[in-house]
Amino acid sequence: MTVLISQSFTGISIGAVLLLIALGLSLTFGQMGVINMAHGEFIMAGAYTVYLLQGPIGSAGVSLLVALPVAFLVAGAMGVLLEWLLIRRLYARPLDTLLVTWGVSLMLQQLARDLFGAPNVQTRTPEWLSGHLTLVGGADPLTLAHRRLFILALAVAAVVALTVTLRRSPLGRRIRAVVQHRELAEASGIATARVDRLTFFLGSGLAGLAGVALTLVGPIGPTMGTNVIIDAFLVVVVGGIGQLRGAVIAAFGLGVLQSVVEYQTTVSIARVTVLVAIVVFLQWRPQGVYTLRTRSLA
Repeated sequence: MTVLISQSFTGISIGAVLLLIALGLSLTFGQMGVINMAHGEFIMAGAYTVYLLQGPIGSAGVSLLVALPVAFLVAGAMGVLLEWLLIRRLYARPLDTLLVTWGVSLMLQQLARDLFGAPNVQTRTPEWLSGHLTLVGGADPLTLAHRRLFILALAVAAVVALTVTLRRSPLGRRIRAVVQHRELAEASGIATARVDRLTFFLGSGLAGLAGVALTLVGPIGPTMGTNVIIDAFLVVVVGGIGQLRGAVIAAFGLGVLQSVVEYQTTVSIARVTVLVAIVVFLQWRPQGVYTLRTRSLA
């Protein structure tokens, strides 16, 4: 039972990381239909923000807390710039956005190599996140890593904040109006171009938060975003395009499945098993866990 609970917590922590990465995509891809392959490089920008702040600040704990809003703003600004320069000309052309943003991602990776060097770098973990929380002692103790608990708390806070923003704020209502019917929203007086940029700012900023979280689980480098972006797209597709609650269920479900299979076999077999499970699930339910119901689909 201790092993089962431990592996379940490991899977939940993996799901929390996937969820943080996928939250931004749920806006830019799920809500706006833009396949942004540069989303991974916004994650990289958030991670390097922690690395840059640890030098002048000194304290690993203070720099991590300061990096959360700074990384959100940096990645969000990068998303706004990308939307203003390129994406606004490619709406309703998803394959074109894929190709263009893939090229942007390659350029950002090369820029990171020029600025920070090709080898990966490691950030310092704060002392208050380096320990473990022991729930069950004895010969087979159950311990939960503080940094994993912090990532889980950060993911929950991000989901709550995004949900409140989309459902309760004027910006959220404008975003939903533009997503459901852009022409009618424009006729109603909504500045759709401004809403698009704000949506990209939110989605890209969430990617920056994910980058901060990833510094707690491994080294950072120019290609770190490429290594996780496909998993994030899978979470969005399995959860249902544009469905936030579906992304939550998919992220934690896939994380737990990968952790349990990995414990019984190997990392490679676990990833293959997860991919096979996704293919089987989408064959049975191609719209994902949840789908947007409208009169045209009823």
